[in-house]
Amino acid sequence: MKALIYQGPGKKALEDRPKPEITAPTDAIIRILKTTICGTDLHILKGDVPTCAPGRILGHEGVGVVESVGSAVTAFHPGDHVIVSCISSCGKCDYCRKGMYSHCVNGGWILGNTIDGTQAEYVRTPFADTSLYHIPAGADEEALVMLSDILPTGFECGVLNGKVQPGASVAIVGSGPIGLAALLTAQFYSPAEIIMIDFDGNRLEMAARFGATATINATDGKAVETAMALTGGRGVDTAIEAVGVPASFVTCEDIVAPGGIIANIGVHGVKVALHLERLWDRNIAITTRLVDTVTTPMLLKTVQSHKVDPQKLITHRFKLDHILDAYETFAHAAETHALKVIIEA
Repeated sequence: MKALIYQGPGKKALEDRPKPEITAPTDAIIRILKTTICGTDLHILKGDVPTCAPGRILGHEGVGVVESVGSAVTAFHPGDHVIVSCISSCGKCDYCRKGMYSHCVNGGWILGNTIDGTQAEYVRTPFADTSLYHIPAGADEEALVMLSDILPTGFECGVLNGKVQPGASVAIVGSGPIGLAALLTAQFYSPAEIIMIDFDGNRLEMAARFGATATINATDGKAVETAMALTGGRGVDTAIEAVGVPASFVTCEDIVAPGGIIANIGVHGVKVALHLERLWDRNIAITTRLVDTVTTPMLLKTVQSHKVDPQKLITHRFKLDHILDAYETFAHAAETHALKVIIEA
C-alpha cells in the first residue's frame, strides 16, 4: 500500500509499505477512504514530538471501511463505515475509567505517533470497539473526518477546559483549523464576545464568517492593546491558545481577566515564559489537555442535526498520490489560504 512516512525532522516521503495485519484480538483493519493533515503532523516534522520515530506512517484522523476485525471485536463488522478516532482507548485502565482516554496506559495518542497512522491506504486500529465510531447512513463522510480530532480537540481542550459561559468574553489566539473549531463549538454556550487573533487576514475573514464578534490582526504588534480596548480594559474571561508557540501563550497571559482561564490547546515544542510576577494575584487558572474524544458521540449528533458544520473547515482536496503537495499546501496556509485538506486514499 501507499503511505506517507516520517523520515526524521524536515523529511517525509510517500512509500510502498506492507498492508497492516491484525496483531491482537481487539484490532481492526480499516481501509481508509479519506484522511487529513493536522498541525500536530507539522510539529512532528519540526522535531517537536520525540515519541514519533523516523519510519513511522503519519496521520491520526480519517474515515474508512472496516476490512477485518480481531476475534474480540463485537461492535464492528467488515463493511461498516467508521470514524477512526485520533485516540485509542482500551476502555479498562484507570485513566479510561475516568474518561481520560488520552492517557490510556495501553493506547492514547498512538496513531501516527508510536504506531503507524492513517495517511495510508489501510490502518490497524487497536481497541476497535472503543476507538471507532459508526457513521450513520447518508452522513457526509468528508465532514466527519473533522470528528477524528479537530472538532473534539477545539471543543474539549478549548471550550470545555476554558469553561465558556453564556454572556462571557472569549479570545482565541490562533485562527487556524483548531482555533476555528473552538470558535464553532464555543457558540454552543452563547458567549457575548468571541475575539479571534491571528496574523493571517484571510483566516480572520473566515473567522468573522464563522461567528467571531471581532477579529484582531496581530501584524501591527498591538493585539493585546486592541483586545483590552474591546473588553473595556478588563480582559477576557477565557483565553484559548490555539497555536503552540511562546508568543501566542504570552498573549493569552496578557489578555486574561482577573478570575479568568487560559486554556491551552497548542502543541508546544519549546519552553514558554509563565509570568507569575504579573499573574500571581489575578485568580486565574491555566489548563492543559490532550483531547480525550469523550465528546465525539455528542458532536456527531450536533453535526447530524446541522447545529455545527465542520465541512466549512475544508478548503482543499488531494489524492493520496499527491499527499506531498497537500503537505506543501497545508504548511504554507498564508499563501494558499488552506484550512483543512482532505486526502482521498
